Amino acid sequence: MTAIFRMVSFAVLACALAAPSWASAAALPEFRDIVRKSSPAVVKIVVQQSAAQAAHGQPGPEEMPEYLRRFFEFRGAPPDPREQMAMGSGFIISDDGYIVTNNHVVAGADSVLVRLSDRREFDAEVVGTDPRSDLALLRVEAEDLPVLELADGDDLEVGEWVLAIGSPFGLDYSVTAGIVSAKGRSLPTENNENYVPFIQTDVAINPGNSGGPLFNLEGEVVGVNSQIFTRSGGSIGLSFAIPVSVVRNVVEQLKNDGRVTRGWLGVTIQDVDKNLAESFGLERPRGALVSQVAKDSPAEKSGLESGDIILAFDGTEIATSSDLPHVVGLVAPESVVPVEVMRDRKRMKMKVKVGGLDADDSYSLTAGNGTTGGGGRLGVMVETAPQEVLERFGISGGVVVREVLPDSVASEAGILPGDIITLVGSTPIKSTEAFEEAVAGLGGGSSVPLRLIRRGSPLFIGLKLKD
Repeated sequence: MTAIFRMVSFAVLACALAAPSWASAAALPEFRDIVRKSSPAVVKIVVQQSAAQAAHGQPGPEEMPEYLRRFFEFRGAPPDPREQMAMGSGFIISDDGYIVTNNHVVAGADSVLVRLSDRREFDAEVVGTDPRSDLALLRVEAEDLPVLELADGDDLEVGEWVLAIGSPFGLDYSVTAGIVSAKGRSLPTENNENYVPFIQTDVAINPGNSGGPLFNLEGEVVGVNSQIFTRSGGSIGLSFAIPVSVVRNVVEQLKNDGRVTRGWLGVTIQDVDKNLAESFGLERPRGALVSQVAKDSPAEKSGLESGDIILAFDGTEIATSSDLPHVVGLVAPESVVPVEVMRDRKRMKMKVKVGGLDADDSYSLTAGNGTTGGGGRLGVMVETAPQEVLERFGISGGVVVREVLPDSVASEAGILPGDIITLVGSTPIKSTEAFEEAVAGLGGGSSVPLRLIRRGSPLFIGLKLKD
């Protein structure tokens, strides 16, 4: 009897231990329906380009591992050594032939070939490209094509399952899955532009996946796979996708106009740290601190000033400075939007008319006798900035820091020799006399923002004065 009881007890225990595995397996998402329905609308893109252009694109077959080369297919005769193939992915968004992919997939292309999952091939026209968002719109002459549905908004949550389909290393229609690791990632371009709040995932993305769709569990496209972070050239679980809100905006403009115009303010901004938050009267670090306003820019015309901290823009809270370009870029030029700022330790609301920045536009920030002095309380030696320095940096006045004393307030705040101080608190600094007068008027133990120009770039620093 005892033996039977022990056997039954063991069986019950074994089932109990196994139950969590069964429960976990049952809770895992099912991807088969999404893959079955969506794969026909995912395309492989083969780009013919000059060798010089290809050097900046996807890897050619000679760069692939030996065991992968046999999967890489060319049409017709071997390519001319002066020309190379590059590959990427894309997806069809309308049954009359519009296809979304990455700009870097088709950049510099001499010809673009689109291959469907049923092996049909079409020569594609590049309707338009947008390097700032890394998106491109293609079109092929075909009808009744399978299409993918774009999600209505950016409602993804961190931890949510997502799925990617693409052609990594030429392996057609590969499927990988993972979760959303983070949202709103800022990855500035080589021109230090930052208009895309990337979705970060741990989905396995590799060269060739670029331009392919990222799906949610409803089978809707929530992003376009664009970049990976890697040390080996392959996936290490850090991939980035362009969110669907940016995709919708860019695609609509490319389809209608062949180019993209995005909202523009004309400001240089920086993050607010603990010292700056205290010096500007904020309860915690938040917002985008305006360190410089471009002359005749939309920001200047609307009344934004250097030293303003933008807390909300067009109804969206600005948590960090990198959030602001994401929001401004999606606003239609000439729109008037509500903005909340912190100015002189007081919150204020204002209306700002947003300007437009075309795809090929760039802009620079410009603004319309040298006795030496010392701000003894700060521990710096300064002199009035020479006229040639003011003209070089496009500023109307300031003092140049010649020496920073060790263990001083200035040293602790990070002020460096060569910095040009243009503002102490809300007081413009035009000369050493103005600087010394502004410093003398500061209260003991107070925090004050100090604006300076460092190597040509405007910057705010928070000073904590000693009692």
